[in-house]
Formats: sequence, C-alpha cells, structure tokens
Amino acid sequence: MEPVNTDVSAGPSEGNDDSGNGPGHTPEVPTLGMILLAVEELWPESLAEDWDEVGLVAGHPSAGVSRILFAVDPTLEVIEEAIDFGAELLITHHPLLLKGVTSVAANTAKGRAVHRLIESGTGLLTVHTNGDSAVGGVSDVLADALGLQNVAPLTPAVNGLPEEGIGRVGDLEDVMTLGDFAARVFGILPSVAGGVRVSGDRDGLVRRVAVCGGAGDSLFGEVRASNADVYLTADLRHHPASEAREAAVDDRPYLIDVSHFASEWLWLPPAAEALGNVLSDQGHDVEIRVSTTNSDPWDFILTPGGD
Repeated sequence: MEPVNTDVSAGPSEGNDDSGNGPGHTPEVPTLGMILLAVEELWPESLAEDWDEVGLVAGHPSAGVSRILFAVDPTLEVIEEAIDFGAELLITHHPLLLKGVTSVAANTAKGRAVHRLIESGTGLLTVHTNGDSAVGGVSDVLADALGLQNVAPLTPAVNGLPEEGIGRVGDLEDVMTLGDFAARVFGILPSVAGGVRVSGDRDGLVRRVAVCGGAGDSLFGEVRASNADVYLTADLRHHPASEAREAAVDDRPYLIDVSHFASEWLWLPPAAEALGNVLSDQGHDVEIRVSTTNSDPWDFILTPGGD
C-alpha cells in the first residue's frame, strides 16, 4: 500500500460560543476519559455486536492525550508506529483481545503487545462493530466512496437509529457493467496483494449495490432480500461463495471479494476527522494521525498468466 499520512489537528473553533472557547482561549489537552466520552458520542458501544469486545483495552482515564493514531490492526508494528509518533492513544478498528486469553506474558505476541503499550504509556481503544454500525461507519464510507444513493442498512441496529446497522445497500447513479464497477472498486481501495476478485458476467449490468466492510459472508440472506445486483465484501470463503452462486437468481447477486484490511482502512481518515471535529468543538488540542502501516497479512500473489 502506498503510504498515506493523514493528520487532523483538533484545536478550538474560531469565534465565540457558549463554552467560552473563542479567540485567545488556551487549547486544553484532554484526558483519556474525555476522549472516551467523545468516542462514545460518535460510535456508541451499544451498537457493538453481542460477541464483540470494544472499548478501552489499556490506558488510565486520567492520563493526558495530545496525540492519537488511528489504525486497522493493533499489530506490534502499528504499536511501534504509535510510540514513534508520540501518541498517548492508539485507536484501532480490530480488537487485540477478541478471544479470551489466560496470560499476557511477554513471550506471546499478544502479551508483547500489552507490555509494549503499558511500558510506553500508550493507551489502546477498540472501535469495532460499533464503528461498522454507526452513521459514517465503515460500510457508510464504502457506500459514499462508490457513489451509492438512497443508502440503508442491510441489517438495522437493534439499539440504534434507523440508518444504523451492519452493511449498507444503495443504488448507483447510473447503470454500470460489472467489469466497470469492479474497476471502480479497485480504484478506491489501497493497494494490497490480494487485489479484487469478481464472480459474475463482466458485461452484466448492475445498479443496486450491497456492501459490508470486513468479513460479510454471514449476510447473504439480507443481501438477497435487498435485491442487490452485486455484493461487495471481504474474506469470502469457498463454500458460502459457492452456495451463493448456486442460489443466485439470474446470476445475481454478483460477488466482489476484496481485502479485509483494505475495505476497512477507508474508514480511518473520516473517523480521525470526525473525532478531531468533536474534540475541536470542545476546545481540546489534539493531533490525530492515520497509520501508514499496511497490516494486510498477504505480501504477494501469483495468478494464471501473471508474473
């Protein structure tokens, strides 16, 4: 992936407001606890799926936070990037401790991550399926990047607004061929080894599009019910994809399979900007950056007839 450096400085807004944050107001470095309240405003934990583990993983709520790094994965390389940046807080989409562990000894990968975070004074906060479901979340960003209109959730949130939930479905402004639409998908994503895989007639016409950032092969029922012509998601496994093709009506929905990392990376810049705006409105002085680390697990791919 080409390095992308996104910096969002959160400082006091110009002009006067009810909080007294006007010209001459001294910016305030917020505590981690204040950051948690801002994050909850944007991506409420109540929107997270029951199986998920979101929220604060490491860090003291009273600690000051002047720099924040956003990333997809809390890998050791990303943690080192956060430390080098001087971030007191790392916000990742994926959890570090999604599955239970019985030890965080430093001779294990997750243990080393926990030790490095604590020893460096770097907090870790996870915004996962609550970041998927919320307005402006992962699938919303995908839908916007693809130019979808009249967007609605594939699965409405139980505890959220009507426009919140997992996945999105909407319509392209104009009918496109599947090949052209796949090229559009390829063009908006960061470059990773896996590229874009497509199932369907290259010349088939599509207009209604379903998307789900991250692994979305559990949503085929909702995709079919939405009457989507094509479904874009990541990590499509052989059997669910094969069964979806067998169950297709007039070959639809076509399938587009992309990198899990790439599909969710798109959310990071707007998420960083959104948090920066909330903190700025509150008169806080925070520098926010998006990670440039490519944490996609694949390094290269061989294809028939390719190099």
